[in-house]
Amino acid sequence: MLVIDPQADRVADANAAAERLLGLTRADLCAAPASALFPDQRAALVVFTQGVLAKGQWWTHDLRPRHGAEKALRLEAAGSALSGETATILITLFDLDERERRRIDREADEHMRAGLPEWQRMERIFRDIERENRLILRAAGEGIYGVNADGLTTFVNPAAERMLGWASADLVCRDMHAAVHHTHADGGPYPHRDCPIYAAFRDGAVRQVEDEVFWRRDGTCFPVEYTSTPIRDRGQLLGAVIVFRDVSQRREAEARLKAALAEVDSLRERLEQENAYLKEEIRAESHHQGIIGRSPAIEAVLRQIDVVAGTDATVLVTGESGTGKELIARAIHEASRRRDRPLIRVNCAAIPRDLFESEFFGHARGAFTGALRDRVGRFELAEAGTLFLDEVGEIPLDLQGKLLRVLQERQFERVGEARTRTVDVRLIAATNRDLREEVRRGRFREDLYFRLNVFPLTSIPLRERREDVPLLAGHFLKGAARRLNRPDLRLTEADARRLARYDWPGNVRELENVIERAAILAERGRLRFDLPESRPSGPAAIPMETATEDQRPLSEEGRRLRARAEIEAALRISGGKVFGAGGAAELLGLRPTTLMSRMKVLGVARP
Repeated sequence: MLVIDPQADRVADANAAAERLLGLTRADLCAAPASALFPDQRAALVVFTQGVLAKGQWWTHDLRPRHGAEKALRLEAAGSALSGETATILITLFDLDERERRRIDREADEHMRAGLPEWQRMERIFRDIERENRLILRAAGEGIYGVNADGLTTFVNPAAERMLGWASADLVCRDMHAAVHHTHADGGPYPHRDCPIYAAFRDGAVRQVEDEVFWRRDGTCFPVEYTSTPIRDRGQLLGAVIVFRDVSQRREAEARLKAALAEVDSLRERLEQENAYLKEEIRAESHHQGIIGRSPAIEAVLRQIDVVAGTDATVLVTGESGTGKELIARAIHEASRRRDRPLIRVNCAAIPRDLFESEFFGHARGAFTGALRDRVGRFELAEAGTLFLDEVGEIPLDLQGKLLRVLQERQFERVGEARTRTVDVRLIAATNRDLREEVRRGRFREDLYFRLNVFPLTSIPLRERREDVPLLAGHFLKGAARRLNRPDLRLTEADARRLARYDWPGNVRELENVIERAAILAERGRLRFDLPESRPSGPAAIPMETATEDQRPLSEEGRRLRARAEIEAALRISGGKVFGAGGAAELLGLRPTTLMSRMKVLGVARP
């Protein structure tokens, strides 16, 4: 007990029990401030004393008084307010550890007083528990055995007997490691010191192992998963209990599942990439479904396509940019026996130099920085189909030899992989370069050129088949009208003649862009073309007409008469109006000043 004056922060008195509990003499206790007995707990002490003064009585477990020998104390403090002139309180300190010991001693004493009947009852309980444990061990599907601190077997349950092929009597009191755990799966020796089962009762840690084997009596082994749990009695390690299971069937099922999943992943990756490439290649516009034109040049190209499509010969399509080389390649593929397999397109001009080999042949995981998984190359994607190499002249010279090897031997290796793969691919190459000149300059391998040039096919520029321009323009206009939701757009005869006069350096691609731009700029259904004027073919700037329906070209005088008749007809339709909407210039697709100049040259009078 301590008597404390909170106002003066001093200990007024202390009894002998307080001296023993706190390890300080009464003089030391009274000489020190009361708050010094509770270091770093001033706030808790203030709350406690105020509670005692306010309520008359209070208690807490939060106060930890200082002990003279720095001994940790677990106490309960109960306070009572004392009557008198000064506000003093009596604090009673209870040693909780001592209280717990007294409680345990009291219960032990009561238990002892119960006498022999209680001991007999406990013995029956333990016998029942032991019998139940034996039943559990016999019924358990896992193998269970115990070992003592010397590594000798103490018991083996029936499931362990069945799995190991040993009788319990043959294993008890034997070194279990030497009997069933003596060798690794590969036949290597397994020393006692490395065995996790014995480590469990050496250091007291539970061991869980998933990749070892136990050996049967007949000398065969089987994969197991086991847990080794140490047994303690009053802190002393006595041995361990091992629970194990045979995982042979599960490992076999996992291996089959892993193989199946690997195959599924490979097929899924291939299908995903095929789908991605096919989506990239498919276009909604109908002009990607066939070649449009009835000119003799186009008819000749179509005949060549029919001839070569039925074979697996390599085709080299040459021609200017925008002439439809890819369309020819697609037409060959669709007419071939490989049409049910994909046509994989590779734009050689768009592939970075460092990625050519990976893009063509694929790579293995870890082949280079960023190769996080296996990748299927374009050759492998095109298996049993067609591979279209656009802009083949852009392939780096040092990689052309590898491409030649694939074409000749039908074999390749992925980057970072030693396995040689066989491929069945039909190759179509296209270029707008003169490969013969590239070979002469040393920028293209001659042997590769001859390997590609098995069946050469030329894509005709638009200026050499002007009679196809109206057909193509009408086709593109339908697509543009549908996309722009402009059903009123129309292509007049004058528009068609003007388009046919232009030389089209960008070929079909330029024509399509011009048609779409004219459709966007159209007013009241009339297309507005933004084309440079064609160069005059004679002394006068007279339009160069396309061939007549019977394909016979007009003479110079005939073209002058035809142009004069067209202008006079336009003036009659417009009522003599040249400028503005509905005027003759608009009907003919000419600038008004150009029309006036041609009227003057041809001698056409304005009504």
